[in-house]
Order: sequence, then C-alpha cells, then structure tokens
Amino acid sequence: MKIVIKSLILFYQRYLAIYFPGECRYYPSCSQYFLEAVEKKGLGKGIFMGIKRILKCNPLFPGGYDPVR
Repeated sequence: MKIVIKSLILFYQRYLAIYFPGECRYYPSCSQYFLEAVEKKGLGKGIFMGIKRILKCNPLFPGGYDPVR
C-alpha cells in the first residue's frame, strides 16, 4: 500500500502539478512533504500529516519552511 501512495504522489508531481499554476506556500512543497511524511512516519501517520498539510496550504496560514518532523 505504501508503494501505491508514493506512486500516486510521484505521478501527481510529474504529470499533474503542471496544470496547477503558482507555487506552494510551503517549503518543501505539499506533495514533497506528503511523500517524505509517508516515507519517514509510515503509511497511517504519513497520510494524516500529508492531508493536514494540504488543508493548511491556503491564504489563512503563513506558509514558509515546514519540514517533516
């Protein structure tokens, strides 16, 4: 299952992200953060952290440097 999630994220980064102009408010980007979270924290917690980060990627939050901890 972990390979499926990582493959979906990589597919998004390579083929779909170009259709969404603009840059992510955060560094690393939300998709890269999601990928790193799944890799470092495991599937369950990684998915939770990735979704939480994507929901924070809007004008109500300041953005900036936010690595996986």
